[in-house]
Amino acid sequence: MITAIVHIQTDTSLIPETAQELAAFPEVETVYSVTGEWDLIAIVRVAEHEALADVISDRLSKVQGVAETSTNIAFRTYSDADLDQAYDLGLGD
Repeated sequence: MITAIVHIQTDTSLIPETAQELAAFPEVETVYSVTGEWDLIAIVRVAEHEALADVISDRLSKVQGVAETSTNIAFRTYSDADLDQAYDLGLGD
């Protein structure tokens, strides 16, 4: 499983609507409204690296209200919850 952390700047008048639309994507695990330089952070999970372009560049970035994105791809997971989930899926065997 590939995890991407997507920082999103939005039209500030559309933050709730943009967040709800992004959260409806099956590949988007969670959307956070945050303080600082970015307005939203979305956690995207896909099975294959190639799927990121489809989700982030072709769909997520075209949602009304999205002005700019910056994406980080996670290399390793250190959260116990994420590690437990990987074992449940058989990825740790």
